[in-house]
Amino acid sequence: MGRKEVIAIKGPRQSGKTTLLEMIKEWLEQKKGINPENIIFLTFEDMENREKFEESPKEFIGSFILKEDEKYYFLLDEVHYIKNCGQKLKLIYDLFKNVKLIVTGSSSLELTNLTAKYLVGRLFSFELLPFSFYEFLLVKDKRIAKIYNEKHALVKQLLLERKDFEIKKDIFINDILKLLDQYLTFGGYPEVIKAGNKEEKKIILKNVYNTYIEKDIISFLKIHDIIRFKKLVTMLSSLVGKMLRYENLTTTCDSYYKEIIEWINVLEHTYVVRVVRPFHKNLVTELKKNPKLYFVDSGLRNYPLGDFSSFFVRSERGEIAENFVFNQLNYVFDETINFWRTTSKAEVDFVVAGNTIIPIEVKFKELKKEKISKSFHSFINSYSPKLAVVVTKSFWGKRRVGKTLVKFIPIAYF
Repeated sequence: MGRKEVIAIKGPRQSGKTTLLEMIKEWLEQKKGINPENIIFLTFEDMENREKFEESPKEFIGSFILKEDEKYYFLLDEVHYIKNCGQKLKLIYDLFKNVKLIVTGSSSLELTNLTAKYLVGRLFSFELLPFSFYEFLLVKDKRIAKIYNEKHALVKQLLLERKDFEIKKDIFINDILKLLDQYLTFGGYPEVIKAGNKEEKKIILKNVYNTYIEKDIISFLKIHDIIRFKKLVTMLSSLVGKMLRYENLTTTCDSYYKEIIEWINVLEHTYVVRVVRPFHKNLVTELKKNPKLYFVDSGLRNYPLGDFSSFFVRSERGEIAENFVFNQLNYVFDETINFWRTTSKAEVDFVVAGNTIIPIEVKFKELKKEKISKSFHSFINSYSPKLAVVVTKSFWGKRRVGKTLVKFIPIAYF
């Protein structure tokens, strides 16, 4: 916090960015002993603040600085509403040597690239996403969270360091699966988790979705064909884990190719979906074009479909399980995560391609033994990874395929 660089906190609407700024303000006052008069909290959802800052950023910020020899902390919420925000933040950064900027944004920091362009070498950027499963468990049941985290730490060590481990018996798997059901049904938005009952959770998700459409899509991004945009979101919700066929999307949404690509890009950069591209090294036999898509939050994925039934009884529970595993992998790895599919339709759900390759297959089934699909065998035979993972419903196990250790891990600990 003592460095000069701008701190940018990015993430979807209602993921807790404003709350985090308030916590930073309290920390500065109580832990660092900063004079409250030197901490300025401004939201640019307030039109008056926005207009004054856009008209004259230097004069507006300067009006709060009463003592030139003291440091001031500006906590600026929702900076993506500011026109040419990157250029204006750079101006403040360059003109005021005694100012520390901490800003939040839901989209434009990534969508326009202007902020990054103007603040090269001057910006530290962080993402604040909906609660992970562990964070969700901490709210719901700290005892279960502790049990989960002990085994999740072993899984993480395996993935990152190839450190093997043994689980002889698991007496808590069903307890964690029950809570996983809640998490996959209503997601990880903080206000949704705090809600007391299912109807209240649905209302909050409706508010999150509609606010996103009204404020980000209509007001900020100027997309006015909302009916078609909502239709695309609903279509994508039903296509989680499947190959995207753009020609089908254009027909169903009464749109055209360029617009569909643009809107999916918007959804990705406003933290609604993540696009996963194919892994390929063999340019002859492996697919290179059509991606898959997953939602950042399962509750927001379920809302357009209007389906909040239990994860365990849903026909697409395999795809929902994939969505969860993909999001969890993003908490563990910095590397790009792909999927693998050949022209002969052999497929592996995920491939982590960092210094070493790790294929990951999601099989949300009641396994009794270490069974591996033909596709998984095919990948192992082609690439000989040191580690491969099969994600199961509740089965722990391992086996060797050549030089590859294949580890079977329950989804609840991923």
